[in-house]
Parts: sequence; structure tokens; C-alpha cells
Amino acid sequence: MNERRFGEYVVVRRHGERVAELELDRPEAMNAVSSRMAEALAEACAALAGDGSVSAVVLSSSRERAFCAGADLKERNALSDLELQRQRPLARSAYTSVLELPVPAVAAVAGFALGGGYELALSCDVIVADETAVVGLPEVSVGVIPGGGGTQLLPRRVGAARAAELVFTARRVAAAEALELGMVDQLVPAGSARTEALSLAGRIAANSPVGLRAAKRALRLGHGLDLRTGLEVEDAAWRTVAFSADRAEGVAAFNEKRAPVWPGL
Repeated sequence: MNERRFGEYVVVRRHGERVAELELDRPEAMNAVSSRMAEALAEACAALAGDGSVSAVVLSSSRERAFCAGADLKERNALSDLELQRQRPLARSAYTSVLELPVPAVAAVAGFALGGGYELALSCDVIVADETAVVGLPEVSVGVIPGGGGTQLLPRRVGAARAAELVFTARRVAAAEALELGMVDQLVPAGSARTEALSLAGRIAANSPVGLRAAKRALRLGHGLDLRTGLEVEDAAWRTVAFSADRAEGVAAFNEKRAPVWPGL
């Protein structure tokens, strides 16, 4: 297992051959996303996106008390309107970089995941939360709105009316209710979110690297389209896999009753 630090607050750690862990490491501020942390997160995601040996990513926190408390409001309080306007593209790039990872991403949520913190989790494909998790989008309670994708990503999970209630009330949702509402996908015992997320990522990464990227592309690009158009998106993704070395190896391994050895990208 090796690791690389991006700036002060983000660490990328490898687990085995194909799983990478993207760890938020600003515990003194409950991983609140400052300008420097946003820049580091975008840089780390760019490195992961360009690494063909990565087949799954786990987004985690170095401390169990908080996954991420959201935007750094202390920093924001000191910004002028002009400075906030200039900072916006940097903040937005952090969330977009997670959303646009080309491989499956699993969020390991323990403790608070509020505002931008929950938006980082929403930007992943699967959210594993432990019993201590508290999630929500409380932005309207401080005079703003979700700005890291929350107004678009949450309705895709829980439906438009439920998302409206959650955003408009700014309420915090404990883990059990979050699972019931579909705000998270798996609920695990306290202290085990990271372990379970890494285990899930390992099972994902055992599959075809080419297939995983194509499947994620089809799922993401096809969502919300009419059926006919969505099927065209799926067909285009299928064609990128059907004539690949991974497809040939997968079919051969199945017929020879052995584990595949994926050529990959």
C-alpha cells in the first residue's frame, strides 16, 4: 500500500492493484472544504482519472467524527463579494472532479456529511454510511443554496418532492432515516463504513476495467433521457467494450472455468 499527499488536506492511498482511497484529511475543521482543500481535491481526482490502473475509488475521511462538514464558512466569512465570485470556479471544480471520476466511486460516510460534504458523497455512485452518520443540505439556513450539485443530485436519488422538503427545511437526517429515504445506500455498524466501502470497492474492482468505465459512462449519460435515446447511449458504451481485449478474456475465462486476467486499458 502506497500513498501520495495532495496539498495539506488530501491523501490518495492504494489498496491492492486496482482500488484507490481518496482521503479527506483536515480533521481540525471537520474536513470543511477551503479553497486550498478544493484545489487539492480537484488535483487528486485528476490524477486518479488519468490512472488506468485504478478501477474503483473510495472517498473517505481520516476521522470518524466527520466525513465533511461542508464549505469552510470561516473562510467564506472573510471573503469580499469579488473574492467569493473568483473562488466559485475553484470550489465547483472540487465537486465536479469527484462526480466525473471515470470509475465507480464509493463514499464511506461516518459522522457529519452536511452541505458540501453530503454533496461530495452524492457525487459518488454508492454511499456506505455507518450508524453515526448525519447527512443533509442545510444551505438555505445560512442564506445560500446547495452549490456542489445538491439540487440536481439529490432529486435523482430521492425524487423531486422529497428533495424539495429536505432542501427547503435544511434539516439534518440521521443514518437510519437517511437509508429509508434513499439518501444513503448501505447502513453499517458504527466505525465500519470505511472497511465496508473498501470491501465493496474491492469486489467492484475485480471486474473488467474496460467494462466498469463503460458501464459508469452509460449509467451517468443515460440517466434522465427518454428510453430510445438512453438505449443509444448504452449501445455506444457497449461498442467500446465488445471488441476489447477485456471482452475476449472474459468470455475465454468463463468457458475455461477460471478467473479472468484482465488486460485492462
